[in-house]
Amino acid sequence: MSMQSFYRVVADDFSAVNNIIKKQLCSRVPLVEEVADYLIAAGGKRLRPLLTLLAGRALDYRDDNLQLLAATIEFLHTSTLLHDDVVDKSTLRRGLATANAQWGNAPSVLVGDFLYARAFEMMVELDSMQVMRIISHATRVIAEGEVLQLSRVHDADTSEAVYLDVIRSKTAMLFSAASHSAAALSGAPPSRCEALRQFGDHLGIAFQLIDDVLDYQGDSSKMGKNLGDDLAEGKPTLPLIYCIREGSAQQADLVRQAIVQGGGELAAICQAVKDCGALNYTQQLAEQHAAKALDCLDALPANDCREALADLARFSVARQY
Repeated sequence: MSMQSFYRVVADDFSAVNNIIKKQLCSRVPLVEEVADYLIAAGGKRLRPLLTLLAGRALDYRDDNLQLLAATIEFLHTSTLLHDDVVDKSTLRRGLATANAQWGNAPSVLVGDFLYARAFEMMVELDSMQVMRIISHATRVIAEGEVLQLSRVHDADTSEAVYLDVIRSKTAMLFSAASHSAAALSGAPPSRCEALRQFGDHLGIAFQLIDDVLDYQGDSSKMGKNLGDDLAEGKPTLPLIYCIREGSAQQADLVRQAIVQGGGELAAICQAVKDCGALNYTQQLAEQHAAKALDCLDALPANDCREALADLARFSVARQY
């Protein structure tokens, strides 16, 4: 399944979104534009604005405000990446040096703040209190998810339930806000708004769980980041949590020490999470969430954008990058 197929049905919209992004990056401070341009130009999958466009068009919403909303969502996502990389001390993202590696922590945090502020200025232009309510709620929950994750760094006793709470707050919330706010902007009835909110939630969880799997068996050149990054930061992701819970005493001890110390013998840990069934378990849970996302689409009218959303859900668990 080609990733390009999802974008094809909203190609013109995507071009317009890119133009909005370039226009809104304007600042009287050159360093702001320099850092923001660098991060935006790095690209990435742009899944959240894609989800916004597909959700709105699936509901036959044709107003150009949908493009502005998609750009707003991308600005929010980009700002969280800037802050995340500082917190995680990351040096590589999308195959390039992170902004904090290039310019330092202070400019990265402050430009992240600029993008947050610009996103809310753009959101005001939409003149929709419901959209503002959805996105402002999402930004709070995402921040809480970041703090919850930070509080669990090097904590080898983190439970699966707590970890799922982290990824639902930190990752899935913006997916959910993207599809939900598009439905709200379109004036869709509550049943369809809720269906698209849940679609984004399940899709976001599926994507994050597959990221967890790929962190131990992916191709770093395709992923644009180093394998084992989460482990090196002491983050207890689901494959590690499962290995501690279900693996042999030796496997559990190996992983537990790696989480506490923030790293370890990556090859041995990769083998342990594979041998104990942790990667299969995580993959299967992701597939369950993708199936739930597909079920949510039954509430939408049949059209090319609804089918693209379905393909996106299938791709979320079949991808290798």
